[in-house]
Amino acid sequence: MTYYLGLDGFRWGWVAAWIDDHGNHSFDYSPNLERLLSLRYHRAMIDIPIGLPNKGLRDCDVRARELMGPSVFPGARRELWTFASQASANQYYWLHEGEGMGISCQLWSIRGKIQEVDEIMTPERQRTLCETHPELIFWSRSGRKMLKNKKTDEGRKQRMTVLRRLGFKNIDRWLKLRFRTGIGRDDLIDACACAIAARDADSTFGGPMPDSRGLRMEMHF
Repeated sequence: MTYYLGLDGFRWGWVAAWIDDHGNHSFDYSPNLERLLSLRYHRAMIDIPIGLPNKGLRDCDVRARELMGPSVFPGARRELWTFASQASANQYYWLHEGEGMGISCQLWSIRGKIQEVDEIMTPERQRTLCETHPELIFWSRSGRKMLKNKKTDEGRKQRMTVLRRLGFKNIDRWLKLRFRTGIGRDDLIDACACAIAARDADSTFGGPMPDSRGLRMEMHF
């Protein structure tokens, strides 16, 4: 049996959705990423930056941002998490890289998740664990049409329709089961989109140059 795993972070940890070649699917969650990665899978996709430059912006983020808009948070860099505050990080980046090269509140809020992934990644591991972005998946699997904002009822319904069509037929029930887990609706929906990417992704944003640790800076969709 071939399994495809999708991972997304939430406040208390990580949520994983998986699907196999026969349409069987389920979800799990854990405060520990390594436990979820111990699940059997052929390929996994995660919605977190993999491959970090020492300075500047990643090409894959720039291209995805041009297409998807503010749902993409550019600016992830090596050792972002070592700054004491977002203000001190932005002060450093503006001084050393130029005006406008700071980071957003959204990116700052996931710095711990970026560090957690970076600490376990190796070039070998990247053969089966890659980066994706859920909004690119929903866009590409909807005839390359922009969906409504995911925070709206219509936008959420559009994404759930895509997931059901692509095999996640239990997503409505799962959204009820997530209560008291801390998993947000969008977190679970995005994890399913990442699993679709693990199974079906056939396009990539990003250049051939790896980061200083040999990790490719790529976004698959």
